[in-house]
Amino acid sequence: MTLDQRYPGVDDLRARARRRLPRFVWEYLDSATGQQATQARNRLALDRIGLLPAILGGPKEVDLSCTLFGARLPVPFGIAPLGMSGLIWPDAEGHLARHARAADIPYGLSTVASQSPEDLAPHLGDHGWFQLYPPKDETIRKDMLARARAAGFKVLVLTVDVPVASRRERQVRSGLTQPPRLTPRLLAQVARRPAWALGMAARHRRDGGMPHMRTLDKYTSGAAAAALSSTAHIGYLLRTAPDWSYLDWLRQHWEGPLVVKGVLDVRDVARLEAAGVDGIWISNHGGRQFDAAPASIEVLPQIRAATQLPLILDSGLEGGLDILRALACGADFVMFGRAYHYALAALGAAGPAHLSDILRRDMAANMGQLGVATLPELRAVTQVDLS
Repeated sequence: MTLDQRYPGVDDLRARARRRLPRFVWEYLDSATGQQATQARNRLALDRIGLLPAILGGPKEVDLSCTLFGARLPVPFGIAPLGMSGLIWPDAEGHLARHARAADIPYGLSTVASQSPEDLAPHLGDHGWFQLYPPKDETIRKDMLARARAAGFKVLVLTVDVPVASRRERQVRSGLTQPPRLTPRLLAQVARRPAWALGMAARHRRDGGMPHMRTLDKYTSGAAAAALSSTAHIGYLLRTAPDWSYLDWLRQHWEGPLVVKGVLDVRDVARLEAAGVDGIWISNHGGRQFDAAPASIEVLPQIRAATQLPLILDSGLEGGLDILRALACGADFVMFGRAYHYALAALGAAGPAHLSDILRRDMAANMGQLGVATLPELRAVTQVDLS
């Protein structure tokens, strides 16, 4: 059987990933915060968006390409940054960066990933995005931007929706701490997942078998980490809750495209435009930060009506049809975080390419149903409220 026959959808990859990961790792990847209402709201809101199929349109040769920040891309989706990505699968950041380079799509590296910009430089393609969790110290800030630029990252993403650590109760119940430590409880979970355990042991032999946030090694001694909560991490010792003056500073010190991630309020759009940002990333952090937030897709149309800036969207997307829904509602591009990590945990190095193939096939099939051949045509598709 081919991969497509065994794992034709994101749900199949998610199910296999759950079987291959220790429970504490699965809970870190899959969980949200609070009662997980925002996470559920993302799915419900997407399912309410119907698109009216077309008939008698004749054959179509589908073109999935788009333009973003002056670059022509083969598809309108990329790989979102995920903190401690390397906890999900050994060399996760490397696998994802190499796939992004081969597929010619954006790859986002988090400040709090388990590999540094320098680690990823040999594997980075032309569309590297660096997600900044904002350091308070200006010297560290300047140095971090210089490191990202020197490594080849072209787009800077300022995350603005994490002013404090969220509680993430499922994660806490699993026994995961920050930094991750292999307690007897966690070791019992690891013992039941040999593929993950052997890969981690080989990859992180010098770190006790667990990854850590390598970008921050240069700036921290780890001495104060014990005072942090179990859902915070060493990055909280360095970073601040950014304000508008912080954004102005970044605009002055970053020469490439600057994107602000975590926007949900249309009232912020005009000020973001005035600050000189190049793109707005609509996101509720996949429900991981605040459990009373609206679904990202719900606020997309009003933000689209308020700006001509490129709009990027994430949170809750699970397949090619969801991509089409987002584009029809006004997004220019979408990013997948959890889904690419499900794919890695399910299939290892082969996972990211298989997921990209799933998304492309799903988009093409559904565009055929809608009678459209190019992405701009989606804006004219009739929407139907399925609630």
